[in-house]
Amino acid sequence: MGDVGANYSIRDEIREFWSERAATFDESVGHEIFSEAERAGWHQLIRKHLGDGKGRAALDLASGTGVISHLMNDMGFVVTGLDWSEAMLAQARAKAKKRKAEIRFIMRDAENTAEPRESYDVITNRHLVWTLVDAPAAFREWFELLKPGGKLLIVDGNMGRKSWVTHLRLALGGKPAHRNLAPGMSERLQRIREQVHFSGEMPAEAVVAALVATGFVEPVIDRRLGAIHWPQARKMSFWRALERLTQDRFAICVTKP
Repeated sequence: MGDVGANYSIRDEIREFWSERAATFDESVGHEIFSEAERAGWHQLIRKHLGDGKGRAALDLASGTGVISHLMNDMGFVVTGLDWSEAMLAQARAKAKKRKAEIRFIMRDAENTAEPRESYDVITNRHLVWTLVDAPAAFREWFELLKPGGKLLIVDGNMGRKSWVTHLRLALGGKPAHRNLAPGMSERLQRIREQVHFSGEMPAEAVVAALVATGFVEPVIDRRLGAIHWPQARKMSFWRALERLTQDRFAICVTKP
């Protein structure tokens, strides 16, 4: 990472970490989609909570290489993908060009988007909430971006909680999670985890409580994600597949009144 100046913050480290992972991000199962069965599972989840696009405005926060943005585009949403990493956005724009998909990608901070208030019908994000430095501030921002009646769909997981499979794997001498990261990256990821808002466990119920405190209503916690996780597991090694199927992963949908 080099010399870190006095003004270098955890936000800078998060942006730099994901920028360095951009080139190989889509090589991992669970990042990019590797089967039509998984793609169908994602479409099913989005349709269940948000309905079809029908030209409605969607904001995909921490869009990364654009996986969720493209799924939303497939379903007829008018999509803006927002990410803080230009390296990630370069990958996303290349996909859009290849697919001839009209998706607007912008480089912004998900906690302070600078987007117009009440301009989106739906907001989505995947694996973003655990990286938030100031989750309550981010939730207020998202609340303000939604039109009345708009919906927020979060897909994430309680990654600080080890499943029984992980405990067994480690007891049998298995390597820690993120063992395949480049040298030094695992330590950087751990350093990031220690400084974000949800630095320990992140149960869905705690996320919902913070969202309701912001003003969101009608919270739904959906752990029935098998249509996504089973196709992913079929592309993974034995232990990774078992971990994927036993981790506490969830979708949360809330509404702005």
